Amino acid sequence: MRNIATAERVTMPETRAEEKEGLFHDLVPSIRAAAVTLVLTGLAYPLFMTGIAQVLFPHRANGSLVADTAGKVVGSELLAQGFAGAAYFHPRPSAAGEKGYDPLASSGSNLGPTSKKLHDQAAAQLEALTKENPGASGSPPVELVTASGSGLDPHLSPAGALWQVPRIAKARGVEPSRVQSLVEDLTEGRDLGILGEPRVNVLNLNLALNARFGAPSGAAAAK
Repeated sequence: MRNIATAERVTMPETRAEEKEGLFHDLVPSIRAAAVTLVLTGLAYPLFMTGIAQVLFPHRANGSLVADTAGKVVGSELLAQGFAGAAYFHPRPSAAGEKGYDPLASSGSNLGPTSKKLHDQAAAQLEALTKENPGASGSPPVELVTASGSGLDPHLSPAGALWQVPRIAKARGVEPSRVQSLVEDLTEGRDLGILGEPRVNVLNLNLALNARFGAPSGAAAAK
């Protein structure tokens, strides 16, 4: 019995030591693999792709920022912003944030098609559009009454922009045909000729209005 007990006392520490050694043997490669993966995918790959983007697409890589004629950055081509005043094109309504057009709270209203609140909002928007655009022909396109899924859609369809032309032309004291021509000049076609729909960027359009006709005195621009 003494021999058996002595053997157990001798064997057990050796077994624990072997277990620790085996654990250490398995742990080191795991740590090494995690470190290599972190460096490659968390540092090297992002830096490599950022460098390529800066070389090939610097404008897009830096946020598609837009500057006015004085060189001051006034926004991004990718984010809608609210415009007030009769002399500017107005974008789609926005449900992003409490006051809309909040780039830190991109979202839709999440209201379903049977929602009374959504119906009331659309009715109020339609009434406001009709009052603000007495010279417009026909009903406004539905995009001017409803918010986009992100609340930050920077584009309008050509129809959505052209519907606003009479109001803008009157506010600026120019012929509607001149404003319409500007919309047509800035209308972007389908990507690769087949993807998406023709569209016009509202921010670029309003900057082009000021560049061509001058900024109207007392007119409110971006909210």
